[in-house]
Amino acid sequence: MRAADLELWKLLDVDAQEGVVRFAGERAVILDAGAIGMLRKELVRLVGTAGARAVLTRFGVAHGARMAEAMASRLAWDSDAELHGAGALLHTLQGFIRLAPGDTSPLASGGATLLSSYEAEQHLVHLGRAEEPVCWMLAGIASGYMSRATGEEIYVVEDRCIGRGDAVCHFQGRTRAAWGAAIEEHLPFFREGDLDVSLRELVAARAAAGRALVARARALPSAAPRGEPLPALVAESPAMQRALERARRVAPVDSTILLTGESGAGKERVARLIHDASARASGPFVAVNCAAIPEALLESELFGHTRGAFTGASHDRAGLFEAARGGTLLLDEVGEIPPGMQAKLLRALQERQVRRVGENTSRPVDARILAATNRDLAADAAAGRFRKDLYYRLRVIEIHLPPLRERREDIAPLARALLAAASRRLDRPVAGFTPEAEAALERHVWPGNVRELENAVEHAVALATGDVAGLDDLPDDVRGGGVAGGVDATGGGAPARTLEEVERRAILAALDRHGGNQARAAAELGIGASTLYRKLRSYARGAG
Repeated sequence: MRAADLELWKLLDVDAQEGVVRFAGERAVILDAGAIGMLRKELVRLVGTAGARAVLTRFGVAHGARMAEAMASRLAWDSDAELHGAGALLHTLQGFIRLAPGDTSPLASGGATLLSSYEAEQHLVHLGRAEEPVCWMLAGIASGYMSRATGEEIYVVEDRCIGRGDAVCHFQGRTRAAWGAAIEEHLPFFREGDLDVSLRELVAARAAAGRALVARARALPSAAPRGEPLPALVAESPAMQRALERARRVAPVDSTILLTGESGAGKERVARLIHDASARASGPFVAVNCAAIPEALLESELFGHTRGAFTGASHDRAGLFEAARGGTLLLDEVGEIPPGMQAKLLRALQERQVRRVGENTSRPVDARILAATNRDLAADAAAGRFRKDLYYRLRVIEIHLPPLRERREDIAPLARALLAAASRRLDRPVAGFTPEAEAALERHVWPGNVRELENAVEHAVALATGDVAGLDDLPDDVRGGGVAGGVDATGGGAPARTLEEVERRAILAALDRHGGNQARAAAELGIGASTLYRKLRSYARGAG
């Protein structure tokens, strides 16, 4: 038999009743290429690129050798050369590759060129463009097949690869002797021994890191001992304990999470906590305030752009989706994204791909998406101000962070933790609050939530003259401003002001202190500039 006469149907035998598929007499299974791509991605994540290459190459060697053995025993070949040449055609029939016209074997003088490779394709989809050739399994299969068919020690090495941006994949096959010293760097991936110790160490290190992450996740909802709270993550109140318990439970899962709550309630801190307790903790945490970026630049910031895409685009630039590869991307103030951009964001989330501005091809992204907003997105979606499909895509899991006024059990311990941090940062020997100062902190309504509390504590540390911060060291509005429980904070029994009135007075006072500068006033209050603008606009409408 000649290699050119090889036909797939002659080698394939399907027993539908027994559920058995045999190829060249050996039991086989049919696997989806995408599933193999996911396996590759998990191997890279668990044991690194070198470990994944070793596993897939050695698997390929075993598969290729068994294939050659089956072909040699099942079919009568006109010559050994025909059996040797059948390997590349066999790989083509099985859907692994597409050979360039005229190429037959990597052992040929010019090697073998592939116009397509399932392995390079799947690497690009799941892991993005590589720096080195990535057709590890195919190199192993060719090596195993040729070694078994020729009876010699053959090593096939890829020197060009579609997976790293080359136009084609190219393989060279030679005997160990013919390769000489050039094969030394590749041998550990083909044979057991050299990589085994380092791989075992790597697996052990990954396992230890995983145990540490689990321990950290289990500790997530727990309040620190009284007097030693974790800044911004104190959870003595039932409401905050519920929120952190949900964060703990969803951290290991790669689902999209929507964090809701008022400005300054700690959404970004919880997002970082989720990232740190996830399998992506070793990757980057990238946060972007969508409200702070002009609409004309938001697409470029998120998705990137190519050189010349617009005026000022002097070079290619990766967007934040790509920058967060292997980690977590937090879309803060996601409710402020303009309608046109909402559609593009939805497409990126659905397809797990982004297209840089000015580019025609899409790039796979591998980032967990978290979103945060202080708006009522459900109401905005119902009113048509926010896309419903995007809202449901973001809200796979929702975690609501209660405002500070609804978790008053947390105010004092949180203030003490923030004071300790501020004292270290400012190098001031302030160890605590007087009872009067702590009572004032607990009475205040905190329209700016944790961010406002942090600013107030820093104010007190900066003004304190001794080792204890007193009532006079607190900001004016905290010392004698907002109320809790219907009694004026001065203790005079005056009627309580509404929360809206307290918030309005705090905003106007901040604007007055900064001479009308909205950016500085928003920064002091711990709210976004767009939120401040909406508030002022509502006050103007009310006055009119």
